[in-house]
Amino acid sequence: MNASEDSLKYPVGRPQLPNGPLTAAEHTALIQQIADLPAQLTAAAKAVGGVGLERPYRPGGWNGRQVIHHVTDSHLNAYVRFRLALTEDNPTIKPYEEAAWAELPDVAATPITVSLTLLEALHSRFVTLLHHLTEEQWQRTFYHPGNQRTSTLDQTLALYAWHGRHHLGHLQLLQA
Repeated sequence: MNASEDSLKYPVGRPQLPNGPLTAAEHTALIQQIADLPAQLTAAAKAVGGVGLERPYRPGGWNGRQVIHHVTDSHLNAYVRFRLALTEDNPTIKPYEEAAWAELPDVAATPITVSLTLLEALHSRFVTLLHHLTEEQWQRTFYHPGNQRTSTLDQTLALYAWHGRHHLGHLQLLQA
């Protein structure tokens, strides 16, 4: 992949996950990114417009509609992964085929406002949960069999804050 393709695929760069515990200030900043995402995605979708959301953000990439529905699908899974890690000892989570989910008929048939509303409600619950975690809870883990990796909730917070910025960047590419 050349530099131009890489900047289209990763408009905010690739994810950088922490190797150790995050500080309280880092938690606060990342949680705020999660909290801000629904309004940012809604504003970006409005800026792109209905017809613009049917265009892919890069050759071979998803269209804007798919991106918005994907973010909601992905963050639903993230919320469940957090709750599993908080209530079970290093649970093995269930991966899902993101590309296949993006092609399901509800993605084309459902207005993006449904997913944006769902994301807003989900993030309200998610942010409340995140604000109440103890330092010990941030170090709880789950195992992802798809990438054969055990992740802490600290790492997962950083990943999903990045994930939101990443796909917001894709929508902003459609505004150009």
